[in-house]
Amino acid sequence: MENFRKVLQEKQTFSLESLRLHKEEIMEEVVDYFGDRLTRVAYTYVKDWGKAEDIVQEVFITCYSKLETFRGEGSLKNWLYKITVNRCKDHLKSWAHRNIWFANPFTFFKQESNDQTPELRLIVEDEYNQLADKILQLPLKYRELIILFYQEEMSLNEISEMLHIKTSTLKSRLFQARKLLRVQLEKGEEADGR
Repeated sequence: MENFRKVLQEKQTFSLESLRLHKEEIMEEVVDYFGDRLTRVAYTYVKDWGKAEDIVQEVFITCYSKLETFRGEGSLKNWLYKITVNRCKDHLKSWAHRNIWFANPFTFFKQESNDQTPELRLIVEDEYNQLADKILQLPLKYRELIILFYQEEMSLNEISEMLHIKTSTLKSRLFQARKLLRVQLEKGEEADGR
């Protein structure tokens, strides 16, 4: 399934015949490749790691059961993200969504580096924690855009297709999100006396 992994990494589509013949292997690769990514996206919506993981499991169940109906018009990545976002929005609308607790959002933007000293790693971790915390404080329409664009490295066209929002609207929201984030970060620095 090396070929399939390459398709995933290059954001390409693949043949429907391949989907049907190798469903089990494809699902293993999909879970391995997208599991953490989809969980991070789900967390940005529900702000609960357990619920995010549950939502992603539901997404994979849906993917497995409907894999044959995947038309291949877009990428599998966009299809999975779209299902995840829709499930998250459904969860937020549900009656069960009552209490939200905040876990350590550091894992959103954590990038491992072996050449950092422990002190530098602590400083970087603190900065990532602050950034992730500020992103989680943004309104949902800005938060989802920041995560999809920067963390998941999706293009505005991909996000537009997934969320059914015009690209020009997304550009405007991205500008506003950056502006709000900058203001929040500057307020945090002033409060810390930097």
